[in-house]
Amino acid sequence: MGVLNSILGLIFDGFFAPFRALGPWPGMIVVSLVTGIVMLLIFKKTSNQDAIKRAKNQIKARLLEIRLFKNDTGGSFRSQAAILGANFRYMGHALRPMLVMFIPVLLILAQLNLRYGAASLRPGEQALVKMTLAEGASAEETATSLQSSDGVVVETPPLRIEEEREVDWRIRAEAPGLHLLTFNVGGTAVEKSVSVGQNAPAKVAALRARTFMDLFLYPGEKPLPKNSPVSKIEIVFPPLRLPLFGGTVHWLVAFFVLSIVFGFALKGVFKVEI
Repeated sequence: MGVLNSILGLIFDGFFAPFRALGPWPGMIVVSLVTGIVMLLIFKKTSNQDAIKRAKNQIKARLLEIRLFKNDTGGSFRSQAAILGANFRYMGHALRPMLVMFIPVLLILAQLNLRYGAASLRPGEQALVKMTLAEGASAEETATSLQSSDGVVVETPPLRIEEEREVDWRIRAEAPGLHLLTFNVGGTAVEKSVSVGQNAPAKVAALRARTFMDLFLYPGEKPLPKNSPVSKIEIVFPPLRLPLFGGTVHWLVAFFVLSIVFGFALKGVFKVEI
């Protein structure tokens, strides 16, 4: 999973490079457009287009029957039953392409969450750092310390939560850049990056871990070694919201709305029955 994340990270870094100085929206719009087109092509190649078209035509015909023969109660019920059957057939034909698209969409979402899910710390802003020890370790008995590079200050001594195998610190950002936290855990050094003063779509890695699911959802950094005394390190960054008409919107809402709008707008261009 780490190798796949590295490859996808390089691809998305190159994709977003032209938009880094333009704010969060240009990159979001373009990636939504590309995603909409890719999903259209996948849907076209993996679905039975003729069967989908027939099911949609049957639904339209039955709806017309209900309107034309609205005084025929029995006929209306038969038409409604036929519409229900056509809907089930339509959903059945759409299921396979949806399953094919599931993994690629999740990988795209993980890369977008890395760039739009959390806001980089601002100089003077504080954040909580949570280090979870490996299974079987004791937060009380394991010697731990935290050092930071220039640009980040560790403000508190470690707070140990034995039940969670967790050790916490509070840090404060001082200077823009990508800085390092170095954890000394029982004589083993473990590093975690901290993003300060970076604007979306810059990468903000909130979690460094080693389990497959964590690596799948949080691809920002290399996985922790399997024999590491630490199972994961999390920095609680502030959430990022995209500005919109004087308010804000979550990036996930923006992405799905834009992708769907682009998909439906371009389905005629690519001759795709949806």
